[in-house]
Amino acid sequence: MPKILDAGEGALVRNASVAATEVIRSAIVDGRLHPGQRLKEEELARELGISRTPVREALLMLQAEGLVDASPNRGAKVRVHTAEGLDDLYQLRALLEGHAARRAATRLPDEAIDALEASCGRFDRLVTKDEPDLRELVKENVVFHETIVDGAGSTRLAAMVRNVIELPLVYRSYHWYSREQQRISAHYHAQIARALRARDAERAEIIMKEHVFEARDHLVAHVRELEADA
Repeated sequence: MPKILDAGEGALVRNASVAATEVIRSAIVDGRLHPGQRLKEEELARELGISRTPVREALLMLQAEGLVDASPNRGAKVRVHTAEGLDDLYQLRALLEGHAARRAATRLPDEAIDALEASCGRFDRLVTKDEPDLRELVKENVVFHETIVDGAGSTRLAAMVRNVIELPLVYRSYHWYSREQQRISAHYHAQIARALRARDAERAEIIMKEHVFEARDHLVAHVRELEADA
């Protein structure tokens, strides 16, 4: 007879670990846990209502994803990126998302492009409000970019992009955007959607790279200011 109890206990731990990983990841990406913040196993376990073991496994998983730093003596904390490190990661993001846009230009069905254009409309209406809802802006931005990445038709590429696309969310970069920078972002979205509608793969790639570099310049400049103040 198989050891059902042992197998069941292992499955429960793994499920708790997966759930803890998703909750902590969301808190980091949403900015509720900010870069440099300590992640204490005991406190997290108490808040999540689980034991420390799945929390420990969750932190190891998030460390592998690059969202958490951990050391034997200092414990775990939300990963902090230097301005130089962010610049390097955005270089990679531009290559990956540019390639995704190129692939999507010949693969996205018309309905998906319709959805992108609808996203552009919602984004544009948000940035022209007197008081834009930043959470809605972030959500709409994610919808736009994920539609293109998914439309590229490569699960490997999608996984690689998502590892770097979370950074501006972690650093809450939209909270530092001026109204003009929000409008510039909306303009890039519209231009990318237009290139995809025309099935112009080269133009879609070029504009996507420009869009990513524009975001990089803004975030890196802000982080350099924070480093200078520190």
